Amino acid sequence: MKRTLVIGDIHGGLRALIQLLERTNIHANDRLIFLGDYVDGWSESAAVIDFLIELNKTHSCVFIKGNHDIWCQEWLQSGKPNSIWLQHGGTATIKSYENYATEKIMEHLSFFESMKDYHVDEQNRLFIHSGFSSMHGPEKEHYSSNYSWDRTLWEMALIMDKRIKKDSLLYPKRLLLYEEIYIGHTPTLNYNIQVPMQGCNVWNIDTGAAFYGKLSCMDIETKAVWQSDIVQELYPNEKGRNK
Repeated sequence: MKRTLVIGDIHGGLRALIQLLERTNIHANDRLIFLGDYVDGWSESAAVIDFLIELNKTHSCVFIKGNHDIWCQEWLQSGKPNSIWLQHGGTATIKSYENYATEKIMEHLSFFESMKDYHVDEQNRLFIHSGFSSMHGPEKEHYSSNYSWDRTLWEMALIMDKRIKKDSLLYPKRLLLYEEIYIGHTPTLNYNIQVPMQGCNVWNIDTGAAFYGKLSCMDIETKAVWQSDIVQELYPNEKGRNK
């Protein structure tokens, strides 16, 4: 049976990713949709990209680009790191590339460039790292940075008054555009939740792997969830993005 599996923010935690995929027991015919932020946090950011490049050769994968991936791509292109990026995991990512030859770096750069801003599947389900602000959908988004930075979509979905019906003029237009929306970017740990969260038809799969949470995967048909161990426990001598 073919499954569509959506995976949250990895942030350099290769050990967690391998563990998660083993627990998920992925098959050759599964579709894997990654929601972005593959780098910045734990020490294996470059190795995560290596792993995903190889995984893409054997499985049907969709790679969404996150804000951390944009920072990393810009650094790979220019050699000049964003100062804010360095404060949010970029230093560890640069270190992970220390022994990489130019040819390998160019392969990674090509991979980053091939990532999608968003993906819509055959059932009109949207997969995007963060969100969008246009009432006409991400394809009409005026500010492309919203794909990887916007939090208003999630915040709106999370606090929606459940008494408002979909045919009401008050119902947010953005939420009517898609059957479901899957995002990362905002750790559920911010709400003291350790598993994927739902707000209306929006699912947040970022369970804080960059910090003291786990890496999560969801079967979007059954809503079954698999998780790695707490990622910090897999990297006991590191802090990740924890202060």
